[in-house]
Amino acid sequence: MLKRTLKVLLLISVIAFSAAELFAEEPSGRISGIIVDAESGEPVSFAYLHIDGINRTSITDRDGRFEIRNIPAGTYSLFIHRVGYISQNQIIQIESNKEKELRFEMRATVLSGQALEVVAGAEGTLGANLEHASLTIIGYQLRQNLDVTLAGTLNNHAGFSERSMGAAPGRPVMRGLGNERVLILEDGGGSGDVSWTSGDHSVTVDPSAANEIEIARGPAALEFGSGAIGGIINVVRNQIPNSVPTRSSGTVSLQGSTVNTGMMGTGSISVPMNDLVLNLDLSGRLGQDYNTPLGKLSNSYLRTANNGFGLGYIQPWGYAGLSGSVYYSEYGIPPDPEGGHPAGVDIEMYKYQTEGRAEILLRNSLFKLIEARTSFTRYHHVELEASGRVGTQYDMDTVNGSLKFRNKGWGFFDNGVIGLWGEYVDYSVFGSRTPNSNSASAALFIIQEADIGSLHLETGLRLNYLKARPERERPDSFIGNVRQRSFTGLESSISGIYDFGNGFYLGSTFMHSWRAPNLEELYSEGPHLAAYAFEIGNPDLNAERGLGSELFARYKSEVATFQMAGYYNYFNNFLHAQDTGRPSIPRADLNEFQFVETKATIYGAELSAEVQLRNNIALDGNISLTIGDRNVSEEEKEATGLVESEQPLPMIPPLNGNVGIKYALNNFTFGSRLRYAAAQNRLGEFETPTDGYAVFDLNAQYRFNWGGTMHTLSLNALNLFDEEYYNHLSLVKDIFPEPGRSFNLLYRMYF
Repeated sequence: MLKRTLKVLLLISVIAFSAAELFAEEPSGRISGIIVDAESGEPVSFAYLHIDGINRTSITDRDGRFEIRNIPAGTYSLFIHRVGYISQNQIIQIESNKEKELRFEMRATVLSGQALEVVAGAEGTLGANLEHASLTIIGYQLRQNLDVTLAGTLNNHAGFSERSMGAAPGRPVMRGLGNERVLILEDGGGSGDVSWTSGDHSVTVDPSAANEIEIARGPAALEFGSGAIGGIINVVRNQIPNSVPTRSSGTVSLQGSTVNTGMMGTGSISVPMNDLVLNLDLSGRLGQDYNTPLGKLSNSYLRTANNGFGLGYIQPWGYAGLSGSVYYSEYGIPPDPEGGHPAGVDIEMYKYQTEGRAEILLRNSLFKLIEARTSFTRYHHVELEASGRVGTQYDMDTVNGSLKFRNKGWGFFDNGVIGLWGEYVDYSVFGSRTPNSNSASAALFIIQEADIGSLHLETGLRLNYLKARPERERPDSFIGNVRQRSFTGLESSISGIYDFGNGFYLGSTFMHSWRAPNLEELYSEGPHLAAYAFEIGNPDLNAERGLGSELFARYKSEVATFQMAGYYNYFNNFLHAQDTGRPSIPRADLNEFQFVETKATIYGAELSAEVQLRNNIALDGNISLTIGDRNVSEEEKEATGLVESEQPLPMIPPLNGNVGIKYALNNFTFGSRLRYAAAQNRLGEFETPTDGYAVFDLNAQYRFNWGGTMHTLSLNALNLFDEEYYNHLSLVKDIFPEPGRSFNLLYRMYF
C-alpha cells in the first residue's frame, strides 16, 4: 500500500510540474502591503492573513509587511487577525498578472471575537455579504483556552462538550453529536485515527500547533466527508506552504500545568528559499496523574510527541508540496474497580502520515483552479493490561485522495467547488473475534455559493458509495451473517443568511445526512477492556439517515456581538452501541454493548454574546441546551419491561454554559470566568445521573515586543476553589471527578 501511495504522490508532482509548462503565462495575481496601527501609525507585526475560499495565508513581518502570491483572478474576502486588535474582513479584487499594493489599519479592542467588515480595492467601496454559517477560533481565544486535547480547547464555546476518559482521550461533542457525526480534520484532511470508535481512543491532532480552528456546518461540511450532520472541526496548521513569506519566521511555545505537573513545548519555523518554502515543527507534552478534589486519578498520565515537515514549491501557476509527520503517544486509562481492568490500561500508539498536494491555476476556463491531494496514514494502537499482556491492538492503514475543481460564476452562483473523493481503509483488531476487514469509499460532491442582493446562499450535494469487506465471511458468526456489504446514498444541504443592515443577520440551514455504518459497527465481536465493554457488531445495519435544521440570528457592531440558534435533528435509523445491561458470557465482568439502529431526535438551543461595557471592559457568555430521545421498539418493550415509547439518549450534555468578564490595560488583559452546568437526570438505560456545578476560573495575559519579536504570557487559574464536579460525558465519572485546582502558564514567542 505504501508503494502505491508513493506512486500517487509522484503522479501529483508530475502533474503539477507539467502544469508549469501549460500555464506559463502567469494567470495569477498577487497582493503585498503593510498593516499599521490606526492610532500610532506603527507597523503591526505578526498579523495573520487568510484568503477565504482558497488556501492562501501569510503573516506580517516585524515591519508589518506581507505578500501573497499566485492568487487566481477574482473577488475574495481577506481575513486579518492580530491579538489585541479588531479582526477585519476585507474584500479584495485580484486581476491576472497584476500586483496590488495595499495598506490596512487595525484598531485596538478589548473584545476577543470582534470582526469589522471593510472593503479595500482600487475601485473603492463595494457591497458584499461576508457572513457564513461557520466559526473561526484564533488568537486570544485559542491561547486562553489551550488545553491538552482539542475537545478541551473548544469546551468553552457554545454547543461544545467533551467526551472524556482521563486526561488524553477527549473528543469534541457538538450539540450532542459525536464520533463520525463530527469530522475532525487537519489542514482539510482526515486525522487518520480511531478516536471515533471508542471513548478510550484519543484524537491525534495537537491544538498547540494550530494557527486557527475552523468550525463549519451545512453545505461547507459536504466537501470533507459524509454523515457530518454535527459539522466539521478543521485544525489549520498550513503544514504544506502555499505562499512565500517575506522572511524566515516561526513560533516557540512553552506551557506548564500544576494539576498534573504537566509540561509542553512546541516550535515551528518557515524558511523561504526562493520559490521553495520549508516548514518544520515539533512538539512534546508530558503529564503525570492529575489531581482531583478527592485525590489523584490513578493511571491518567500522558506523554505525547508530534513532529512534522512540509515543503512547498510556489509558482505563478500554483503550488505543489509534500509533508510528513509522526505522532506518538502513551497515556493511561483509569482503573475500573468493578471489573474489566481494576488496575487500569496503558495505551501506546503512533501515527505516520505523508501527504502530497498540488494546486494549478487555470485561465480562460470555467474553473479558477484545480486542487489534487493524496495522503497515506499508518496508525498503530496497543492497549496493555497491568501484567504487560496485550489486551487489544488496532492497526489501520488509510489511503485518501481528492480532486477538486473550484469554479467561477455559474448563472447566479458566484463561486463553488466540484470534487471527487476516495478512500481505502485496511483495518485489523487483535484480541477479539473481530475479523480483519477493509473498506473502499468514493464520493462526488458539488457546493455552490451566491450573493443575491443582501442574501448569501450556500447549497451542496454529495453522492457517497462504500463497500465493507471482512477478511473472511462467517455466515454462522455469533453476531450474525458476517459478509460483504455495499452502501450508496445522497446527502444535501442548503443555507441562507440575510443581511438586514446595521449588523443584523438572520439565517437558516437544512441538511439531509447519510452515513454508512463503519467497520466497528458492522463487525465488532469481543472484549474492549479500556472501554469497559464487550462490543457486539451488527452486520445487518442499514445506513444512518438524518434530517437537520437550524435557525439562527446574529448581531455585530463595534461594541457587541450576539448570536442565538435553535436546531432540530431527526434520525430515521440512529446507529449507536446500546448497553444491554447483560454481562457477556465470555467475560462476565463486562456488559454487552450491542450496535443497534433506532429512530432518534436531538434538538436544542444556544445563546452567546459579547459586549464592550467600557473602552477597556468586556463581558461575554453563552448557554447551551441539548435534548436527545430515541424510540423504544415493541420487541425492546417486551424484553425489558419498558412502558414508555421514548427513552432519553445516553451521553447527552446537560444545560451548560459560562460567563466571563475581561479588563484590558495597555498590553495587559485580566479576566475571570464562571463555568456552570445543571444536573443531568434525563438518562439513557444504565446511565448514572450527575449533579450540577459552578466552577470559577481566572486568567491574565501580557504581550510585548522586543528585538523584532512578539511575546505573549498567559496565566490561567482553573477551578480556583478546587470544586468537586463531574462531567456527564466522562466515562470515568462514576470513579473520580474532574481535575481540581490548576495553574497553567503559557509562553509564546513569534519571530
